[in-house]
Amino acid sequence: MKALIFAAGKGTRLKPFTDHHPKALAKVNDIPLLERNIKYLKNFGINDFVINIHHFGNQIVDFLKRNDNFGCKIEISDESNELLETGGGLIFARKFLDHGEDFLIMNADILTDMNITNFVEYHKKIKDFATLAVSDRESSRKLLFNDEMILRGWLNVQTGEQRLAEFNKGFKALAFSGIHCINPFIFEKIKRTGKFSVMEEYLDLMQTEQIHGFVHESILIDVGKPQSITEAEKYFK
Repeated sequence: MKALIFAAGKGTRLKPFTDHHPKALAKVNDIPLLERNIKYLKNFGINDFVINIHHFGNQIVDFLKRNDNFGCKIEISDESNELLETGGGLIFARKFLDHGEDFLIMNADILTDMNITNFVEYHKKIKDFATLAVSDRESSRKLLFNDEMILRGWLNVQTGEQRLAEFNKGFKALAFSGIHCINPFIFEKIKRTGKFSVMEEYLDLMQTEQIHGFVHESILIDVGKPQSITEAEKYFK
């Protein structure tokens, strides 16, 4: 299985580090996030990667070369000309991913000990084109699921704004973990082009398609702010 790691973002919340570096190279206990996530996925037998780059992307390319790609096959999806966000980045990387086999997507700034094997097995069992890892934790935005764990909405916790596929019948509100398992059939479903968030596409598709959530209780830290690096260092040595 291939994994697409989103490493293109500007990481504005991680300033001043990201004034001169990509956020994927921010260090937790002296180990860059990108290295941690490549090795994390390798532990589950994934050795084939696509990494998208934009902000100080040359530093990521140099870092991978210095480390011999950590013994993996790594292809670079170069968004140097324009940062395309998660949905645009997925479409831009299609040539690396649309080969008839399921693949993973993971944000470079997520650290977790979730069992990827269990996640992939769940995805294959339900045969959806997209399965989203979610957990019950604090977040300013939540995804809403019915009792069958099918995506039915989105909630902004702070403003109360909702997007719903149907009346909210006591849906479970869970935080997205930044990890998806995808069937390449999704490329036939996505309608947007250019720069867009893949979550926007999921929220459109939930009207007509089944997108499942996979609930995990693992440690998960979004290393988006300097204080979250301090938090992550308690768990990831």
